[in-house]
Amino acid sequence: MGFMKDYFNNTGKPSGWKGKLMIRAMNSGHAKVSAWGRSYLPDQPPKVMADLGCGGGKNAAELIKKYPSARLIALDHSELSVQKTEQMNKRSIENGHCRVVQGNVAKLPLKTESVDLATAFETIYFWPGPLESFQEVYRILKKGGSFMIVNESDGTNKQDQKWVEMIDGMRMYSIEEICDYLKKAGFSDVAVFRKKEKFWVGFLAKK
Repeated sequence: MGFMKDYFNNTGKPSGWKGKLMIRAMNSGHAKVSAWGRSYLPDQPPKVMADLGCGGGKNAAELIKKYPSARLIALDHSELSVQKTEQMNKRSIENGHCRVVQGNVAKLPLKTESVDLATAFETIYFWPGPLESFQEVYRILKKGGSFMIVNESDGTNKQDQKWVEMIDGMRMYSIEEICDYLKKAGFSDVAVFRKKEKFWVGFLAKK
């Protein structure tokens, strides 16, 4: 396996020293699309939120900043991501505003109807299912809760196919596919927002 393929395969589940490099790159490289996505979050502050596929913890930190009265659960299946998220959010963990857990989105270690807001930034490309994973998000959300997905690719940019070919287990989805999975998972209200010139897309689904 070549260096570049090995390096980029750490986008799905970072590990080792190449994973550390990837996490640093993701925290900086995804900052703009994540900030754009967060601008569509509800104004009403949640009590409990979950950042699923938390990566290096940058989005977890920004969510806590946006909703300082809320409690956040940050989850990732990568042990390295969990460690980096804990390091970035050390103060929030110490004051009880943040908890970081290692787990699988297809079987979330969270109670049914325990979360007001769930987020997924640049991560569902690697989720198992994804219908089963979306059903798990639906399960943990309280009635009236929201699920935000933010992707840097809306599935229409042909150049993105190179990443699918390079990164094992990665899958790109069209807007229609994601909406269909969300509705099949139980979400009845799905709003879509786009930045067409960048191929960015976001979804805000309500339970």
